[in-house]
Amino acid sequence: MRQPKPKPEPEPASSPPTFVYLASQSPRRRQLLGQIGAAHELLLPGPEEDAEALEAERAGELPADYVQRVTAAKLKAALLRLKARGLPPAPVLCADTTVALGRSILGKPADASDAARTLALLSGRTHRVLTAVALHDGRRARHRLSTSHVRFAVLPPAVISAYVASGDAHGKAGAYAIQSALAGWISHIEGSHSSIMGLPLFETAQLLRQAGVPLALQP
Repeated sequence: MRQPKPKPEPEPASSPPTFVYLASQSPRRRQLLGQIGAAHELLLPGPEEDAEALEAERAGELPADYVQRVTAAKLKAALLRLKARGLPPAPVLCADTTVALGRSILGKPADASDAARTLALLSGRTHRVLTAVALHDGRRARHRLSTSHVRFAVLPPAVISAYVASGDAHGKAGAYAIQSALAGWISHIEGSHSSIMGLPLFETAQLLRQAGVPLALQP
């Protein structure tokens, strides 16, 4: 008589995450995560990684396609980094922000003259700020895209020169930061202020809740 096969032991349920890895060097994203009470640890590229290469543009690529592709590439690199370093498992969060004027991508300025040229293009016009965010919870990746519209008043050349000289344009998509002094020349915003800063909190909180990461205000 054949003996029945023993039933497999059920796998223990994994405990919910207590924090999220943030794969970003942006202090603004850290600040915004703290604002919604999301505990986080940094998961930054090592010296052997060429993080800037992930942000290279492709000819003819539309701004929304660009920012989502870059964010997905950052997430893939972060997951490989997590595995290679043997760190404790936790959800991984990535984001990328770009500024668009029509179909043109206005990325981080190469130098001071490029920053001044970019700000002159934005002067007196409305542009889009697109921030893509992605989170991997250990099983699957989820993605969101936030698009906001920002309008500058006409920027006098002296204002552009002073802002570029302040250094605040360096390393910023579109050559400006909304939390800087140049905010005094923004006449209208439509969309998400936190997204323009670099991390759309509404979309990010949705992703974190889906992954089980505790936040300050839970439903």
